[in-house]
Amino acid sequence: MGGACSRKRDQLDNEDGLHRGVSGRYCKSGSSKWLATTSTRPIVEIQREKGKCPSLMELCIYKIREDIDNYGSFSKLPRDLSQLIFNELVNSQRLTNVSLEAFRDCALQDLYLGDYPGVNDNWMDVISSQGSSLLSVDLSGSDINDPGLIYLKDCANLQALNLNYCDQISDRGLQHIGGLSNLTSLSFRRNSAITAQGMTAFSGLVNLLKLDLEKCPGIHAGLVHIKGLTKLESLNIKWCNCITDADMKPLSGLTNLKSLQISCSKVTDFGITYLKGLQSLSILNLEGCPVTASCLDSLSALASLLYLNLSRCSLSDDGCEKFSKLGNLKVLNLGFNDISDACLIYLKGLTNLESLNLDSCRIGDDGLVHVTGLRHLKCLELSDTEVGSNGLRHLSGLCNLESINLSFTVVTDGGLRKLSGLSSLKSLNLDVRQITDAGLAALTSLTGLTHLDLFGARITDSGTIYLRRCMHPTWLPLCFWLIFYINFEAPIVIPMR
Repeated sequence: MGGACSRKRDQLDNEDGLHRGVSGRYCKSGSSKWLATTSTRPIVEIQREKGKCPSLMELCIYKIREDIDNYGSFSKLPRDLSQLIFNELVNSQRLTNVSLEAFRDCALQDLYLGDYPGVNDNWMDVISSQGSSLLSVDLSGSDINDPGLIYLKDCANLQALNLNYCDQISDRGLQHIGGLSNLTSLSFRRNSAITAQGMTAFSGLVNLLKLDLEKCPGIHAGLVHIKGLTKLESLNIKWCNCITDADMKPLSGLTNLKSLQISCSKVTDFGITYLKGLQSLSILNLEGCPVTASCLDSLSALASLLYLNLSRCSLSDDGCEKFSKLGNLKVLNLGFNDISDACLIYLKGLTNLESLNLDSCRIGDDGLVHVTGLRHLKCLELSDTEVGSNGLRHLSGLCNLESINLSFTVVTDGGLRKLSGLSSLKSLNLDVRQITDAGLAALTSLTGLTHLDLFGARITDSGTIYLRRCMHPTWLPLCFWLIFYINFEAPIVIPMR
């Protein structure tokens, strides 16, 4: 039952597991006209289960899907209808290299084929036949090789191209996309074959807004080729442990950059000095970088900075007074650093904070007095700290709190009463051995809870009576399901609504 983060104390967060597409591996990309659902079942069946009558259009598309082998070409149909048919075939995994031929010259705008089985260079001829109408292509996880990218030269208006996990594409393949000057989004996650030399092709992508090179270990010294992409707003080079301070210098002129992800790189305080001119930067992820509190001098010059991740860095209490210069921050992650209550003194002025992560820091009851003024705080992460019941009294006035993680703390039953007034609370993690049935009695006033984590707590059948008091009536049958598992001493996660 305990939160996933509770069980991964020694691991860095892997965002590949979040917000995935049809297959569960990739995020959906595409233009705003993307019409497909993420279900692999026909929409007609879904509508019937909901007691709704499918539209005539839905019935027609369903019929075409079932008889797809009888159709040779959809090129005479209106583009929007051809797009809907294509999306339905993809979502139901009925599209094959044979049925794909029916979409030749259909002027489709969006082709989402991320992790779709069987996609290879043989599909590229039909894909390229969409010509100047094609705006978005996702070929993530496919078997596309360098020669397959040659076909994209006929798609001059292509705006979004996703080639994540296409590990057969190398520097040679990059040369074939260098002429797609209308690209605004390009993603090459987890590719070990791309090098600094191949990145010369990026220099011509002058309209690029988003570039994702996460887990591309060979791109050191290649960022010099994007220094002219002055429209760039988002750059992701997380998990590229080849990136050093020298790679930060070419970024100094990208003044439109709003999001920069460089976690798990070798960038130090010196490298951060190159970022001082990025006045539009609002998101900066430095997780796992060997930076210290000295970098805060440079970061304080970033007037637009709202999100700062310094988790697993080399922070200590020394120099933490510089946090007081970051008054505009809304999200601050300091988890897994060697900081104590002494550091929290300098956070009390960050009154705009909405999320604060102190996971596994040396924080105790006395330090929480410094968060009492953070009235906008919605999320507070205190897992694996020395916080106990006495410290919770300092949280009682944070009426906007929606999520608290108290797993692996020394909080006891008595301390939970100090949370009873937090009416906005939706998520509470009590993966704490000391919590018993008696502690649950204090939670009955938290009627807004939608997630309650009691992994590790010593709850019995008797304790479930308190759970029923703060659960929505329509979920009462769930209580009996929980009792069954509690009797067998199994972990439980309670989806309260």
